[in-house]
Amino acid sequence: MKTIYFSIILTFFLIVTSCSNKKGETNDTPQNIPVTTEMEAELTAPPYVPTPVGRRKATKLIVKMEILEKESEMTDGVSYVYWTFGGTVPGSFIRTRVGDEVEFHLQNHPDNKLPHNIDLHAVTGPGGGATSSFVAPGHEKVFSFKTLNPGLYVYHCATAPVGMHIANGMYGLILVEPAGGLPPVDKEYYIMQGDFYTKGKNGERGLQPFDMQKAVEENADYVVFNGKVGSLTGDNAITAKVGETVRLFVGNGGPGLVSSFHVIGEIFDKVYIEGGTSVNQYVQTTMIPAGGAAIIEFRVDVPGTFILVDHSIFRAFNKGALGMLKVEGPEDKKIYSGEIRDDIYHPEGGGIQEMPTSKDVVSAPASAKSLEEQIQFGKQTYMQTCFACHQSEGQGVPNVFPPLAKSDYLNANVNRSIGIVLNGLSGEITVNGKQYNSVMTKQMLSSEEIANVLTYVYNSWGNSNKVVTKEMVENVKNGH
Repeated sequence: MKTIYFSIILTFFLIVTSCSNKKGETNDTPQNIPVTTEMEAELTAPPYVPTPVGRRKATKLIVKMEILEKESEMTDGVSYVYWTFGGTVPGSFIRTRVGDEVEFHLQNHPDNKLPHNIDLHAVTGPGGGATSSFVAPGHEKVFSFKTLNPGLYVYHCATAPVGMHIANGMYGLILVEPAGGLPPVDKEYYIMQGDFYTKGKNGERGLQPFDMQKAVEENADYVVFNGKVGSLTGDNAITAKVGETVRLFVGNGGPGLVSSFHVIGEIFDKVYIEGGTSVNQYVQTTMIPAGGAAIIEFRVDVPGTFILVDHSIFRAFNKGALGMLKVEGPEDKKIYSGEIRDDIYHPEGGGIQEMPTSKDVVSAPASAKSLEEQIQFGKQTYMQTCFACHQSEGQGVPNVFPPLAKSDYLNANVNRSIGIVLNGLSGEITVNGKQYNSVMTKQMLSSEEIANVLTYVYNSWGNSNKVVTKEMVENVKNGH
């Protein structure tokens, strides 16, 4: 009887072993997972990601990444010489799976001025590949590594001075999916925060060089998503439809600042903490360290524009760490009603409160030399000062902040508009037939900045194409 029982157990073990060997992975440690095929990696620029690995087997994955030093726009009127992996900041997204053998080709374009290398946090080996990849302009270095651990990992340049190379944009993400892949979702996007340090202050126009002293002090002029102000706003916003699940691969290149990543109006259903396998649920804001990452998943249940921010909030509204997720689809009043009514509230014993004022002198910006330049300067001021309330297309916030687009109130009286920017406004007004009762604070802008931003507004979104001058602003300021 014992012999029969043992025979049954042995047969079952052989069957299981046979099935496991057919799969080729079940009993193998990651370093021993066999590789029998070869393919060139699909690399994508942000905010897009390559095709999920799904159930494909481990393979020899050829990654070809070119380093490019290139001048590009930081924000309107401000340019910067970025050092990039693949021509973008962050660099190209790399998607692998556990057990892949990655053959990495790092190519330094011959027009570049400096040597570079790459440290991939997904690599188990000296320098994360940096010791094997130091490459001069016009050369290519090749090394290989085995992907042992699932997770979302940062890569960056590690050539001295390391902080300077990272601060100039040399970072990106590499995803190592588990065998069988991540669970499917409807939309996936790639977002990476970085802090930038320029000789000129935030908004100072022209080509701005890197400032090492500001970087050492971690006094960032710009904190942005995907390399520039506005990279994920307006026409560049990421999108989804009501009912879809969204997965964000979010990294923080640093080099200095920690990110407090938050989506206004959403709760994260799952957060893969620091890009690893531990999952936290129902999270409002997640910390992403410099040189770290997180995988964030949520379902969008109602339509609207959801704002992505670093919740160190002045970075979002004053330094650029702001993006948009635009969701289309039917409303669900059970989840979010919108405004139900607007009542009058009289607190007991309260007097009329005035907004604080300031006598601070505001430094004058560079003068615009043409209408086109005035509109360009005005757009920059708008995105820094007016965007949060009046939105990127001047549409305002329904029932809260009035629209500037095709605004009868705005177009009826230029001097009144100037006065509102100078002095603020509170109380009820009617715009395009709808009543609004909110507060606009006095704006600490110079006369030239006010002229520029109002000219931009008047020449956008179907408005009257009026031109506002510095002299007009000075006349209103002086009561003329």
